[in-house]
Amino acid sequence: MKSKTLINIALLVLVIVGLFAWGYAGRVGTTASVQGASGASGTSKSVLTAPENFYDFGTISMKNGNVSKEFQVSNSTGEDITISTVFTSCMCTLAYIVGADGSAKGPFGMPGMGYVPPADETIHAGESRVVRVIYNPNAHGPAGVGRIDRFVTLTDSRGGTLELEIKALVTP
Repeated sequence: MKSKTLINIALLVLVIVGLFAWGYAGRVGTTASVQGASGASGTSKSVLTAPENFYDFGTISMKNGNVSKEFQVSNSTGEDITISTVFTSCMCTLAYIVGADGSAKGPFGMPGMGYVPPADETIHAGESRVVRVIYNPNAHGPAGVGRIDRFVTLTDSRGGTLELEIKALVTP
């Protein structure tokens, strides 16, 4: 009887240790995926440039609705560069690429929160494009009041990334 109880306790301990190990392994994979998605790990700086890659909206009110900012992105190299992907750091933020003809490509949003289409926008040598960033202060409801810091990440055909950032203080 005593040895049966010890065996059952040992098995229970092994199951618990196994569950902790399995959970830890899952978190390690998730961390790597998130870092890869945000451009924080294993990526290089893009050859594309932006004279302004940060904008602070200051204080904005939820009752006034969406705010937007247009960033100029340039290709100062001697060859064509393609923006292959565009994604945002949060579902409350969308991005569009305004083409040379004035048409907008997108919306590009947060991976995992719906379909994010490939950008496939070629910027010829010496040309520029506008990246329009739209922030919806109502997306998170009442919990979205306070300081926000959001990012739009562009990946070019060489694997480099360019990050655009917006900030605001959201009030009701």
